[in-house]
Amino acid sequence: MKIAPHYLKRYKDIAMLLLKYGNTSMVSKFGLDDALEDEERVEAAQPASEEELPNDLEAMGPTFVKLGQLLAGRPDLLPERHLKALSRLQDKVKPFSYAEVEEIVESELGVRISKAFTRFDSEPIAAASLGQVHRAELRDGRPVVVKVQRPHIRKQISEDFAALQEIANFFERHTKLGRRYQMVRVLEEFQKTLTNELDYEREASNLKTLGQNLKRFQRIQVPQPIADYTTHRVLTMERIEGKKITELSPLIHLDIDGCVLAEELFKAYLQQVLVDGLFHADPHPGNVFLTNDFRIALLDLGMVGHIAPRLQDKLLKLLIAVSEGHSEEAADIAIEIGETSEEFNEVDFRRRISQLVADQLDNTLKQIDVGQTILELGRNAGENGLFVPTELSVLGKTLLQLDQVGRILDPAFDPNESIRRNAGKLMNQRMKKTFSEGKILSSALEMREFVGALPARLNKFMDTVAGAEFNLKVKVPESHLYLEGFQKVANRITTGLILAALIVGAALLMQVPTTFRIFGYPGLAILCFLSAGGGGLWLVCSIVWQDHKSKEKARKERRLQQ
Repeated sequence: MKIAPHYLKRYKDIAMLLLKYGNTSMVSKFGLDDALEDEERVEAAQPASEEELPNDLEAMGPTFVKLGQLLAGRPDLLPERHLKALSRLQDKVKPFSYAEVEEIVESELGVRISKAFTRFDSEPIAAASLGQVHRAELRDGRPVVVKVQRPHIRKQISEDFAALQEIANFFERHTKLGRRYQMVRVLEEFQKTLTNELDYEREASNLKTLGQNLKRFQRIQVPQPIADYTTHRVLTMERIEGKKITELSPLIHLDIDGCVLAEELFKAYLQQVLVDGLFHADPHPGNVFLTNDFRIALLDLGMVGHIAPRLQDKLLKLLIAVSEGHSEEAADIAIEIGETSEEFNEVDFRRRISQLVADQLDNTLKQIDVGQTILELGRNAGENGLFVPTELSVLGKTLLQLDQVGRILDPAFDPNESIRRNAGKLMNQRMKKTFSEGKILSSALEMREFVGALPARLNKFMDTVAGAEFNLKVKVPESHLYLEGFQKVANRITTGLILAALIVGAALLMQVPTTFRIFGYPGLAILCFLSAGGGGLWLVCSIVWQDHKSKEKARKERRLQQ
């Protein structure tokens, strides 16, 4: 692979990472070793454990931190040992300076910070790879938090993905593994996810939509954005006072009903995924707060999942099948929603899913993990040449994180039981949404358009017929065979009707007085009976003979074909 000079540093970083974790042949095949000095090759050749992988990605910068986090939810792409290491990846970096914060906020809002806010803390309360968060207070006294995007982050991510795209293209063109896992498409999906996360106006829209969708859940809170103080690079939203779920004291369970909170949180997510089609895709414990009034707050909606209505129905069936232990049904649904490759091994896939679902049901309550089961289903699909939608992996990762949060609130929380308990309500909600006023109105409008256009279409059709411009051609292959068959059937029916008429006529003639008698019976009646009997015998023999000839002919044709 030709190395582009402007991506040299990135190629070098990627080559070092691949060499360090045992992919020497891949580096040589791609020509990435040309980017390394001799001492760098020696350094990279030192074997490393998977435990060091998170630190190495953090050192490579925000793009690779986010990429690692996204890969942590894709068991169809990476082995389990790497997934476990990536799950510990921390998105914590050194904050950028307050001077840069001031410059970005004032440039985006078009006003000085001192004019927009009565207070704006110079020290961030959290700093991540894409941005950092500051406490502030609006002029009207409302407490808020302001999320500010890291300077030059868009350009850096764009350049990183350009380098990765070249490697992915080469990988897919020249390796069977690259084609099997469709590396270009996977990378494009990651890039789209990360680009969306950089758009804070999109995140503000997600906050509003999710807040509206979850309005009926009294114990769930979503901070709402302040539109006048939000741009693509600055997001201002309501401040939530509380603590991260991970920071709760064991004594907090004396003040809260963890069982009720865990159940409500899980129900809220089932509705997001299976009814609304928009869900918070990153509910790790750091993004879930317990507020001071003992409600659950969902933070950071940069990463959301979208699920189309048709896929929602399939996912609901899949979750029910997994929770009920119906492995065959789970495999059927996975195959239905997936895309099979030439290497798809259906027998092995079904065997693995059967074992996976059985193992889940055999586990003790504390070990049951519906999210992990969905992720493992995706892994087995990938290994057998079945490409399931990305939404399935995102859903599995989301449920896995949700399981962890649920068990912090209630150690005895059983997600499978919650799915079974709420399946009926979810189906009702899906039906109501399908037959909503808007959907019915839309269908009615389509019907009106169809009915309105129907007369014109009929007139055009009739004009075509009247103008002798309409031709209908029907071609039946080997039509002579069909005609011969119809003739045989017609002849047999006609003969049968004649014989039936003879029998009826003979019965009537038995009542007619006559001097012509045979065996003491009216002669004409006896002759009719004899004719009918002879004709019937001939018809039976003819049918048997014709069937025998047809079978012999078919056998000869088969022998000739062989």
